[in-house]
Amino acid sequence: MAIHGVINLRKPPGQTSMNMARLVKRLTGERKVGHGGTLDPLASGVLPIFLGQATPMMNYLIEGVKVYRSEMLLGVSTDTLDAMGAVTHQADPSGVTRDQVEEALKEFRGTILQVPPMYSALKQDGERLYALARAGVEVDRKPRQVEITRLELLGWNPPRATIEVECGRGVYIRSLVRDLGDVLGCGAHLTSLVRKSTGPFLLEEAIGPEELTEAVQSGSWRELIYSPDFVVGHLKAAVVSPYMESHIKHGRQVALGLRGRATALHEELCRIYTADGRFLAMARFDRPTGLWQPVRVFDLSDDAGHQAQRKPIAATPEPS
Repeated sequence: MAIHGVINLRKPPGQTSMNMARLVKRLTGERKVGHGGTLDPLASGVLPIFLGQATPMMNYLIEGVKVYRSEMLLGVSTDTLDAMGAVTHQADPSGVTRDQVEEALKEFRGTILQVPPMYSALKQDGERLYALARAGVEVDRKPRQVEITRLELLGWNPPRATIEVECGRGVYIRSLVRDLGDVLGCGAHLTSLVRKSTGPFLLEEAIGPEELTEAVQSGSWRELIYSPDFVVGHLKAAVVSPYMESHIKHGRQVALGLRGRATALHEELCRIYTADGRFLAMARFDRPTGLWQPVRVFDLSDDAGHQAQRKPIAATPEPS
C-alpha cells in the first residue's frame, strides 16, 4: 500500500541530500521519493523527505522560510567557499572586532543581491556550475535577488564567528559568508552549517537515519509521517460538498466560502478538504472571476494509501 506523507529527517554532515532520499526509498520500499531542498554535504539538519502523492508539496516548502546556524572562519578563503575546498587566499583577521562584524551584518539584512557559488547545482548554458568548477572553468554568474529576514551574530571567538540566518528561497549561506569576509577585508569561509528549520519542520522534531532504520525494522515508521498538507498548514482552508469535490477533481473553478472577501488576494493559495476531512486539493484564487482554480488535486482516500498520523498546523476550515 502506497504511503503519502513527509518524514522530517535529520541529515548528518558528510552525506548528500540525494543519498538521504535514496536511503529512505530503500528502507521504506516507496517508489516515489524526493527531498525538500538540497543541503550541502558539509551541512546537517532538517531535510524533509516526501513520499508518494506528497512529493508535489516540495515546491511549497522550497518557497518557504528557512533558518540556518553557521560558523565562519575569518582570514581564509576557499574555492568552494567552505571547509571542503582548497585555500585561495589568506589574510590577517586579528584586527576585526565584534562591533565590525555586527556592523557588516547590517548590509545583508532585507532584500539583497547575491552571486551564487561556482560549486552549486545551478545551471548555466545547460551545464551544472559544479561540473564546470571541477573542470577548472569559472563563468560569470548574474547576481540574484534574495531575501534575508533575520541575521544575527550568535557567537564571537576570533577568528571564528557564529551567525543565525532566517531567509527565503535561493540564499546560499556560503556566498553570504564570502561576502561578509569581503566586507570585513579579510575573507572568510563556511566551516559548519545546520538547518534548524524549513517551513513548519523543526530540527528538534527531526529523526536521524539510525532512528528511521530502527522504526522501519520495528514496523512503527508510519507513525513518524506528517500528512502532505502539513507543509501548507499556515494557509486558509475550505471544506467542500461532494458535488463541488467532483468539480475540483475535474480541474474546474469553484466558489468557496472565501469568495469575494477583501482578504483573498489574486493568486492566493488555499487548501481544500472533503466533507469527511480528506485533503483534496490546493487551489489559487482568481480575482477577476472571484473563483478558486485547483492547481493540485490529490487522491488520499483510504484505499489510495496510508493516512499520515501527523496533521497540519491548526487552521479552521471554512465551509463552501
